[in-house]
Amino acid sequence: MNLVIDVGNTLVKLAVFHGSQLKFKKTCLKKDFLETLQDAFEKHPGLEHCIIASAGQLSEHQQAKLKQRISVFELSHDAHLPYTNKYSTPTTLGVDRIALVSAAARKFPKKNVLVIDAGSCITYDFLSAENTYLGGAISPGIEMRYKAMHTFTAKLPLLDTSTPKKLIGDSTATSMHSGVIHGVLHEIEGFIQAYSEKFSDLTIILTGGDTQFLRDSLKNDIFANSNFLLEGLNYILELNKD
Repeated sequence: MNLVIDVGNTLVKLAVFHGSQLKFKKTCLKKDFLETLQDAFEKHPGLEHCIIASAGQLSEHQQAKLKQRISVFELSHDAHLPYTNKYSTPTTLGVDRIALVSAAARKFPKKNVLVIDAGSCITYDFLSAENTYLGGAISPGIEMRYKAMHTFTAKLPLLDTSTPKKLIGDSTATSMHSGVIHGVLHEIEGFIQAYSEKFSDLTIILTGGDTQFLRDSLKNDIFANSNFLLEGLNYILELNKD
């Protein structure tokens, strides 16, 4: 059984896979990582292999405790990957994007695939039907857009994410909600249209923390999968086992 760990800026996701089947998933704050790790081992004592993305964001103590319990593979651009990488700066490619493209290569072979990850940033990653990763785009995510308007202006408030009830905002708050949410939706729809015009039979995957919030508002046919990154990490681990 495999233990998959995805370390974000504030949260850590832990998952257990038996083959390709997800058996356990839990999200915790970084400070609660070791407690959640213990829970995973208690519920699944057969764990043998582990992959971790962004290990450096855990404390040295947390990393040491993890490595005492299980053999750990730290994902980097040097890993054996299931696709040809044409990114011109492969050492700067985020491990989250590496994992997402790996999941696309496994689940949609010989397809043109656009993976949209709506998280802290919104990333767009394209895998061709020839199994070649060409790159994509990065833009600010929903929460980042709200924070940017508050941080870089004198009077705009810091708002929580909210679905705008109408296109035309009739107050500062409703105008901000309309600008952020409709802006993100139009951006995503625009990218999908541009890629669809360039590449035939495009498969579109939406994943990330804002998946559920955005999915029902998008007009295109989209596969929504909140576990796509975890599945990609598990697949990379299978490919890189000694």
